[in-house]
Amino acid sequence: MGIERITPPVPLRTERLVLRPVVPDDETAIGAYCADPEVTRYLPFPALDADGLAKRMERLVAATAPVEVGDFLGLAVEHEGVLVGDLMLRFSAAHDEDQPPSIAELGWVFAPEYGGRGFATEAAGALVDLAFTTYPLHRLMAQLDPRNTASARLCERIGMTQEGHTREDYPDRDGGWSDTAVFGLLRREWEGRR
Repeated sequence: MGIERITPPVPLRTERLVLRPVVPDDETAIGAYCADPEVTRYLPFPALDADGLAKRMERLVAATAPVEVGDFLGLAVEHEGVLVGDLMLRFSAAHDEDQPPSIAELGWVFAPEYGGRGFATEAAGALVDLAFTTYPLHRLMAQLDPRNTASARLCERIGMTQEGHTREDYPDRDGGWSDTAVFGLLRREWEGRR
């Protein structure tokens, strides 16, 4: 028995933003912020060169209808027709192999010149709603470097709770080790806020 492929209802419009599939024409904008070492400092990839950007773009453009563990949905975030960031919803676990994924991980990256305007909160909140209304998920989570205080605050603003902090469990690019903070949001908690 196969798991049904569900195409998410995008583009999705919020008060100020449009969340839509990533297209090849987004490469210049995504390349500008993903090449910045400060932007990628706490991301699971270093500042991207041309080859790294090409690989990332190939994955993002193809990520339109996730169906099984490991698949992800990639969305571009636009404000007034300008790409300001991108989001990811990656299926990370299922209750068992015959069931659709029940846990997904959220991720985001935004151009720094658009920071401080609430775009990340608005976009990530819309992604949470899209995830729970579109897919039969039990839980959403985010894993981040605890030094990334901006992302930790974003997790809290979208209703997530810090559930754990593991020490020196992620290889740092400088040859050392980083910690991981884990944030989570259960479906019943999301439903209770609605």
